[in-house]
Amino acid sequence: MHRESHHLNLWVQGKFDSGVPGDLTYLSSGLCLTFIMIEEERRKLRERLRLARKQLTKKQQVSAAETLRELVTQQDFYHEASHIAFYHSVDGEIDPGPLLNQSLEEGKSCFLPAITDENPNIISFAPFDEYTVLSKNQWGIEEPPITKETISPAEFDLVFVPLVAFDVNCFRLGMGKGFYDRTFSFKISDRQNWPMLIGLAHECQLTDSLPIADWDVRLNAVVTAKKIYRPDAA
Repeated sequence: MHRESHHLNLWVQGKFDSGVPGDLTYLSSGLCLTFIMIEEERRKLRERLRLARKQLTKKQQVSAAETLRELVTQQDFYHEASHIAFYHSVDGEIDPGPLLNQSLEEGKSCFLPAITDENPNIISFAPFDEYTVLSKNQWGIEEPPITKETISPAEFDLVFVPLVAFDVNCFRLGMGKGFYDRTFSFKISDRQNWPMLIGLAHECQLTDSLPIADWDVRLNAVVTAKKIYRPDAA
């Protein structure tokens, strides 16, 4: 069983290119079936909640982004942070743009994610300001150019994380590529390690039941336009 768990955990290390390992011969038939069933449940959940957030109107999206900014900027974890990672919203994700703009105005060091050829299985973070020119990656997501100012994930004070679904315990379901889980896998053994991982979401992305895998990195909190979810308060 330890051997099978080890091979499942190779996904976290980036040995598999997608959420479903291409080579399942390492696994017993029972564990293989369980893995496939979990991934199918996660796929269906992604499909349903991606559709839900994309059905939000532009007015609802703009309002949610502004309310999110107001809520986050009232929190101590925001005031105490100097190095913050954001993301560029796509696919109906809640937009951290207003929050990013305020952070820049306050003189905080802001970063955006990028995937590099040198480290294609994890996220690199490059500095961003109002003069940064972004370019689209292979998934159509705009990224900043990688510079010498790139810092390691553990050096951030705060990382705002996109997600497809979350539960009240602050477990997260992403798009299925595993980039955030691999990049911040060091937080699985100790969730109190820096940085703070704060998921940003629409309220419609909350789900009662989220199938959890052993590589899923639990968030420190999830913020929607309505409230802040903290795992210790669930």
